[in-house]
Amino acid sequence: MEPLLELKHVSYSYHTPEGETAALKNITFSVAPGEFTAIVGPSGCGKSTLLSVIAGLIPAESGDIFFNGRPLKESSTNIGYMLQQDQLFEWRNIYHNVLLGLEIQHMLTAKTKQYAKDLLKTYGLEQFENSRPSELSGGMRQRAALIRTLILEPELLLLDEPFSALDYQTRLSVGDDIGQIIRREKRTAILVTHDLSEAVSLADRVIVLTKRPAIIRQTIPVFFDLDNDTPLNRRNAPEFKYYFNQIWKELNDDGSD
Repeated sequence: MEPLLELKHVSYSYHTPEGETAALKNITFSVAPGEFTAIVGPSGCGKSTLLSVIAGLIPAESGDIFFNGRPLKESSTNIGYMLQQDQLFEWRNIYHNVLLGLEIQHMLTAKTKQYAKDLLKTYGLEQFENSRPSELSGGMRQRAALIRTLILEPELLLLDEPFSALDYQTRLSVGDDIGQIIRREKRTAILVTHDLSEAVSLADRVIVLTKRPAIIRQTIPVFFDLDNDTPLNRRNAPEFKYYFNQIWKELNDDGSD
């Protein structure tokens, strides 16, 4: 199967009047269609920078990025980007927040409007479609933000610490919800996170980066023998501790906290 995404020897440095700071160095990996990949590493190592490079928001200084075998600049691959904050507008209700991307891309039709309502119903927000964001819990807001992203039917979903602003209990619940939604919708996803438990509970594979300039220290495939493979069920499985300790060891050997 041809990979959806390929990075080959990608490097990036920040340039300031004080000089150059290398952020990424010789990053090479690929992501298969339908795969959920997590990226972990020390704080400030360049994880979010890597997502920005993949999204084309900042250009790689060297190396190549391919989507469906085509260079990034020539690709028409639809990429969804979910940030730490939900970025919902208080002056729009939840339904109209979900429609925002469709409006911007001039894709608002009777069919896509109905699809928005269907997603809100499927993922438990139908009764809140006329509510303002401030009337929803943090977890519900993140679910709405994900629906706003999914409605554009992205081939690749980039998740930059999307649960970090939530309290621990809500984070567990929302991580489970959103992980299951992404798999049910058969989306390809890359998650950046500081939370190793989150990475193990959600991903098919965890890429461990070193401190800056980040290189790939290790890639760890994750497999759970579960009849009902959900993020919360993974946390209670015997394999969970093994994967957590394996990733922790890689980070600790790198000299990170």
